[in-house]
Amino acid sequence: MSRTGREIHLASRPHGWPTLENFNLVKVPVPDPGPGQVLVRNQLMSVDPYMRGRMNDVRSYAPPYQLGAPLDGGAIGEVIASETEAFHPGDLVQHNQGWREYAVVDADGAHRVDGDVAPVSAYLGPLGGIGLTAYAGLLDVAALQPGEDVFVSAAAGAVGSLAGQIAKLKGAGRVVGSAGTAEKVQRLLELGFDAAFNYRDQPVRTSLGQAAPDGIDVYFDNVGGDHLEAALSALRLHGRVAICGMIGQYNATEPVAAPRNLALTISKRLTLRGFLIHDHLGLRRQFLEEMSGWLSSGQIRYDETVVEGLDNAPAAFLGLLRGENLGKMLVRL
Repeated sequence: MSRTGREIHLASRPHGWPTLENFNLVKVPVPDPGPGQVLVRNQLMSVDPYMRGRMNDVRSYAPPYQLGAPLDGGAIGEVIASETEAFHPGDLVQHNQGWREYAVVDADGAHRVDGDVAPVSAYLGPLGGIGLTAYAGLLDVAALQPGEDVFVSAAAGAVGSLAGQIAKLKGAGRVVGSAGTAEKVQRLLELGFDAAFNYRDQPVRTSLGQAAPDGIDVYFDNVGGDHLEAALSALRLHGRVAICGMIGQYNATEPVAAPRNLALTISKRLTLRGFLIHDHLGLRRQFLEEMSGWLSSGQIRYDETVVEGLDNAPAAFLGLLRGENLGKMLVRL
């Protein structure tokens, strides 16, 4: 059957903040699946901060997006044609070929999702890489122990909001979050954070000192910059930092100043560790068991910001970088 579908291509590489002109909406022919493949009609796709780095032509942990080619990222869709016994038409699958209406996916690159466990969108959020990132960052990278105090930056985002809730469920003492609006601060308190502050109100170091006057043991870093500097000052002896992301500098056109107090890592014997979720996939089964239970019991809640239409995916991505989302930013195709 002859089909055409639309894709979002990278038209040019951003310098600083991306603009809509960096993207093209393109109509392309849709090939039939080959042996061991399925054809998926996408229903939902994810936009995530890490995608900004892949728009630069630099070496990193993932290859850069190519000019004139579709972007990719997490997506969920329905199998409409299959050349493998692993999947059948009608199956809902998660895969990594978002930013397009149709995707030809190798069977080993797709995972069936169960809409009876949770809404399928949860597989791009708390039951997906987002949730595993929060889980592994806290429990494996930062080695959170019961009673320890935690600070999470960008805490109203997809990863941060889960990290704070997981910390409480794992017996953390005081959990503090930062966010960019008063509404997001209020939402963090509703999700069980002990304290939260708007990082735009005053210097982060001042706000964190007020929210955690006795210091912190763990910092889950999504921002870098002034947040990391404030956390280094607040961390106690042998404190740990799980560096998940540094969205505060993704669009910088000049080198950013490092935290000015890095010498504290010596006197406090701090551990700063960056991590990628691919290094912690061994936790996936344990994570899914716990997260599924937390979701079904209502112990973990999550937010989604949903933008309608593939043609609005670039605008959704730009909104994510500006902090316009509450929880996970998704695009419904």
